[in-house]
Amino acid sequence: QLQLVESGGGLAQSGGSLRLACVASGLSLDYYAIAWFRQAPGKEREKVSCISANGRDTEYADSVKGRFTTSRDNAKNTVYLQMNNMSPEDTAIYYCAFRGVSRCGTTWDEWGQGTQVTVSS
Repeated sequence: QLQLVESGGGLAQSGGSLRLACVASGLSLDYYAIAWFRQAPGKEREKVSCISANGRDTEYADSVKGRFTTSRDNAKNTVYLQMNNMSPEDTAIYYCAFRGVSRCGTTWDEWGQGTQVTVSS
């Protein structure tokens, strides 16, 4: 059974950085795309980024483009989200998500439990 566990959330100040990790167990991620989503209070869930199975293709929401970077280490079964130049608008619960396809897309099959990210002004 696939499990996704996010870590690395916490408190950052405006302009600061955090790195999130999504560690999978029960299934190798070698062949699958992984996305990061976030949901803030009172807002709808937003797709933040996606990375293809081989790491060669990435996608970013306009709201984070140029500030966030997703990467992966398949040997560690881990996908990362490096968040730089953060602002209070980045405050949300961040989730990683899995789809059983190597390329990024619009459907997602499994989700982690989320990790809270809070950015102070």
